[in-house]
Amino acid sequence: MDSENRLGDIEITDPQAMRALAHPVRLAILDRLQRHGPATATQLAPHVGATPSVASWHLRHLAGFGLVRDAEAGPDRRQRRWQAAARGFRFATPKDEEGGSAARALSREMFARYGDLPSRWLTEVEPHLEPTWQQAAGLANTRVVVSAEELAAIQDGIERVLAPYVTRDAADRPTGSRGVRLMRYVLPERDQESADETP
Repeated sequence: MDSENRLGDIEITDPQAMRALAHPVRLAILDRLQRHGPATATQLAPHVGATPSVASWHLRHLAGFGLVRDAEAGPDRRQRRWQAAARGFRFATPKDEEGGSAARALSREMFARYGDLPSRWLTEVEPHLEPTWQQAAGLANTRVVVSAEELAAIQDGIERVLAPYVTRDAADRPTGSRGVRLMRYVLPERDQESADETP
């Protein structure tokens, strides 16, 4: 089943773009722009572990792949402001060797960047939340046995539910809304027959 990309993500298909994003500073820059909106290289630098000149270089590199673009000028028109080209991004593992290697590199970097986010949330954020928000938070570890087509349908269904909330205008958000990170790891297990044959 083909996804309709209801969330408006940039779809990365070029292995070179995947490799470009598979860098800790570039991934941090894109994440920061997506979460906090337009910024200059100087504003981004302390949040992404780079100097302003290095952040600027990485921004130009990301722009070369269409992942970031110029934003409207701020109060200081001498400084270049950047914005993410979309709210999010997605990529699929291409069937060729180069594409597969690039997708794995980007996946590794994403797991490294976000792998400890749940435990950091548990110690740094959750204790300070109001009870209503503490109860709304959740964690699940669900295993299903499905075909590849069924798994694609499950993911499509999840995106169908999320899309109205992801794409709505800020003016349409109810009072009391706040950012919530929904993390989805979709990790197919090895085929049991192949696993049994492994020495």
